[in-house]
Amino acid sequence: MFTPSAHLYDTIYLNRGKNYAGEAESVHQLIQYNLRSGGNTLLDVACGTGLHTNYLHEHYQVEGLDLDARMLEAAKQRCPELTFHLGDMRNFDLGRQFDVITCLFSSIGYVGTISGLNQAIANFERHLKSGGLMFVEPWFTPEDWHTGNIHATFVDQPGLKISRMNLAEREGNLSRFVFHYLVGTPEGIEHFTERHELGLFTVDEYLSAFRACGLEVVRDPLWLNGRGLYMASKLQKQ
Repeated sequence: MFTPSAHLYDTIYLNRGKNYAGEAESVHQLIQYNLRSGGNTLLDVACGTGLHTNYLHEHYQVEGLDLDARMLEAAKQRCPELTFHLGDMRNFDLGRQFDVITCLFSSIGYVGTISGLNQAIANFERHLKSGGLMFVEPWFTPEDWHTGNIHATFVDQPGLKISRMNLAEREGNLSRFVFHYLVGTPEGIEHFTERHELGLFTVDEYLSAFRACGLEVVRDPLWLNGRGLYMASKLQKQ
């Protein structure tokens, strides 16, 4: 997870131009057009530092959940008026249901296996009201992950310089990479690493996970970040 780099997370992704506001607005528009549950509650799973959460809060009664305690601390500082939960997306239990559940920025990949994917989607479904909506932004599919690719991000700000590099690796249908950070501040220069492993799931595996829970699912393969978006609806009880 991002525990070692939690204090750098926002700086890195905002510097890369990630449009949290635009993504949240896109989800909001989909909710307004498709939601049938009649309520206004939203659970942002794998909320990280709360950037999507913050924008979604402009329209909904939002709560956040994440597995990384340091990321949650940042989220609480950003949105002190909101409730955040520490938990694993595969088995958290909040004891109530929401009108909307989001899991964005490809965080679903951290479940690692098909079994984990099925567990997470089933758990989301249990926390979703009848007529509610679920949004999941997928990680790369097996055919879209290319081993040997080198990725680099650089931040050049007064008093802060960051270099982050990684090499794409793979074992079976598990993508692997180690972020190498070089961080310079007036106090000195620090180097540390951070290991990540995310499952590579096919479109059919995603669709099967939703349908196994009785959800109606629509896939947008060209959603804002190019990895697509799954929107699943929970049928209203007759």
